[in-house]
Amino acid sequence: MAPPEQVTPEVLWAQRSSSTDASKNIIYLTIMAPDVSESKTKLDITATRLTFSGYSDTKKVTYHVELDLYGEIETEAKLHHTARDVELILTKKKLETEYWPRLLKDKAKAHFLKTNFDKWVDEDEQNVVPDEPDYGGMGGMGGMPGMGGMGGMGGMGGDDGGFGGIDFSKLGGGAGGMGGMPGDMDFGDDEHQDDEEPGLEDEEEESAEKTEKPAAGSAKPTATEPEATKAPPKIEEIS
Repeated sequence: MAPPEQVTPEVLWAQRSSSTDASKNIIYLTIMAPDVSESKTKLDITATRLTFSGYSDTKKVTYHVELDLYGEIETEAKLHHTARDVELILTKKKLETEYWPRLLKDKAKAHFLKTNFDKWVDEDEQNVVPDEPDYGGMGGMGGMPGMGGMGGMGGMGGDDGGFGGIDFSKLGGGAGGMGGMPGDMDFGDDEHQDDEEPGLEDEEEESAEKTEKPAAGSAKPTATEPEATKAPPKIEEIS
């Protein structure tokens, strides 16, 4: 019987860096190997290399990939195994703020390696985005309980693994618009506003009418009578 076909799985990656916190100085790695059971998975991690092999019962193929890494990593990894993929968090051994320029030691483009757009952020923006899930405990090939919804990163990316030219303001993700806000906003009925607040012109007309009409029963004004002719002052002669 011929051995099963061996194929290279798609690998997605992203990273974070820190000069003080090892838990934030990490590599996110997703190996797209669907329907590979844990019992048929082999994972070997050294300081500079990661080797993965797994047989798919439905695809009838063996997924195999070897990654010679750009820098050194710790040999323990956090792992999450799903029906679609195997996700790992690797810890970079050297604490530093700078990102690795690429995942692999070799500068040549690897056709199977792509950037994980869901997890990638720019180096200068990594402190303003929420932390990714860490899959629970360290090491082991067993799936982590309660994490069954993870995975499914396939088909994303399209990069050679480096981050040149990538600009992910993910976090912010952009202003997604004011959801549910109508285009034309009605702030009330104009006629109703006119009824409640009469215009200045109406007030002026009403004031003028009150001035022109005398009060009922009041006497009509009469012409001013001429004052009586005053007698000339009497001059007493002094002898």
